[in-house]
Amino acid sequence: MATFKRILLKLSGESLMGEKQYGIDEKRLNEYALQIAEISSMGVQVGIVIGGGNIFRGLSGTSKGFDRVQGDQMGMLATVINSLALNSALQAAGVRSRVLTAIRMEPIGEFYSKQKAIASLENGEVVILSAGTGNPFFTTDTGSSLRAIEIEADVMLKGTRVDGIYTADPEKDPTATKFDEITYDEIYNKNLKVMDLTATTMCKENNMPIYVFDMDTVGNLKKVMSGEKIGTLVKN
Repeated sequence: MATFKRILLKLSGESLMGEKQYGIDEKRLNEYALQIAEISSMGVQVGIVIGGGNIFRGLSGTSKGFDRVQGDQMGMLATVINSLALNSALQAAGVRSRVLTAIRMEPIGEFYSKQKAIASLENGEVVILSAGTGNPFFTTDTGSSLRAIEIEADVMLKGTRVDGIYTADPEKDPTATKFDEITYDEIYNKNLKVMDLTATTMCKENNMPIYVFDMDTVGNLKKVMSGEKIGTLVKN
C-alpha cells in the first residue's frame, strides 16, 4: 500500500537537463517517466508540475533586458514544452496521461480546471499541470503549491538534486546537517531556501505538507511512496 493516495509532484526544469548544459536529457526524462509509471501502477493518483529553468527562466531574463511580464510568459511556455516531453515519455512507458495548461492553448493542452484535473486523476490518469499559475510574478513553486491545494493532494513532493533540507547548502558547506522534519516557521526563521516565500506561505496556511527528496536517484519516488524516510518533511 502506498503512503499517500494523491500527490502533487514538483519537478525542476534544471534536473531535466541531466548531463546536458541546456534543454532536455532524454535519459533523465525516461528515468522520471519510469519512476512515475511505477507509483501510478501502485494506485497513486499523480499530479505533476514541472519548471522551465532548463529552457528559459523569466527572472534571469529580466537582467538581460526582457520585460518581467513577457519574461515570465516565456518561462510559462518553457514549462509547457517540458510538460509535453514528459507526457510523451509517460505514454511511451504505457501510462495514461494528459497535459492541462493554465493558459488557453488548445490543441497543445486542455485548459486547466480543478474539476477536470480531479476527474482525470480519479480516472487513473497522470495529470501534468503546465504554464504555472498563468500569471507573471509567480514561480512554478507557487504554481505547484496552488495546484496541490486545489486538487486536494495529500502531500506536495518536491523532487530535487539533494536528499532533503539542510542547515546550509550541502553542495557548498560540508558541515551542513539534514533535517528529517521541519516546520514552516523554522524555514522562515532560519531563512532556508526551500521554496519561495509565496509558495511556503500558501502551504503553511492551507496545511499542505511538503516532502523534499532526491528525485534524480532512480527508485527514490517509490521509496517515498512506500514510507521510507529518505527526505525531509515540512509541516505545521
